[in-house]
Amino acid sequence: MAANHIITALAVFGALISAHPAPAQTLGQPTDVEFKAKIDGTAQRYIEMLPSNFDESQPHSLLIAFHGGGSDRWQYAKDPRDECRASRDIAAKYNMIYICPDCRGKGGWMSPRAESDLVQIIKDLRHKYKIDKIFLVGASMGACNVLSFTAIHPELVSGVSAQNALVNYFEFAGESVGEAFGGAPKDLPAVYKKFSAAYWPEKFTMPVAFTVGGKDPLAPPESVRVFDSVLKALGAKELLIDRPDTSHLTNYEDTTAALEFVISNAKSK
Repeated sequence: MAANHIITALAVFGALISAHPAPAQTLGQPTDVEFKAKIDGTAQRYIEMLPSNFDESQPHSLLIAFHGGGSDRWQYAKDPRDECRASRDIAAKYNMIYICPDCRGKGGWMSPRAESDLVQIIKDLRHKYKIDKIFLVGASMGACNVLSFTAIHPELVSGVSAQNALVNYFEFAGESVGEAFGGAPKDLPAVYKKFSAAYWPEKFTMPVAFTVGGKDPLAPPESVRVFDSVLKALGAKELLIDRPDTSHLTNYEDTTAALEFVISNAKSK
C-alpha cells in the first residue's frame, strides 16, 4: 500500500475516533477461568474481563486477545505495553467481553490442541452469554495465531487485527513451532500448511487489519505485505499500516486504528 494511502486511511480513522469519543467505560477485574479441554482432558485456562456496566440480558461482542511468545494469558490482561493497553481500551469502549486465552502456555502457537481449546471457549461463551460479533487481536506470535485460527474457522470470526505477524510457518519453522505442531515441516507438511494463513487468502472474507514494521527482524514484513495485496485483489476489506522505520512493535495509535477498522466494517456472525 502506498504511503499516502496509509496516511489517508489513518486520517480517516483519526477523524472517526475524534467524532465518536470513547465512552467513560472500563473493564472489570480479570477472572482466571479454568476448563477441561475436550481434546485431551487437561485443565486449561483463559482470562475473562467483563465491561464495568455488563448486562447479561443484552448482546455483547467478544474481543479475544492472543499473547506473544514467552508470555501467557495475563499479558493482554495486565501488560501496559501499547498493543495490550489499546486492546483493553477498545474492549471497554465498545462494551465487549474481553478474553485472553492461554493457548497452552508460553510456547502457545496455534497448534491443533490450542485450536480445539479456542473453539471450545467460544462455544462455552456463546452458551453463557449473548454473543454478537467475535473479533481477534494479537501481536507477534499472537498475531500469527489469530491469522491461523481465522484461516481454519472463518465462520467464527467477524474481524481480525494482527500486529507484526508471520503468515507462512514454512518460513519460520523454529523449535517452539515444531514442539507445538508435533514435528518438523518435512514430517508434517499438511499441518504447517493448515496453520499458515498465506495458503488460505480466500478464507479472509471478514475485515482484516495488519500492522508491520519495516525494520522488524523477528517478523520481516514482506510476507504480510504480499498477503495483504492478495487480499486486496480478492476484494477483501483490508488495512495495512506499514511503518518503514519501526521494529517488532506497534504503537497505541496504530493498534487502535487497526481495531477500529475491523470493528467498523464487521458483520455479525
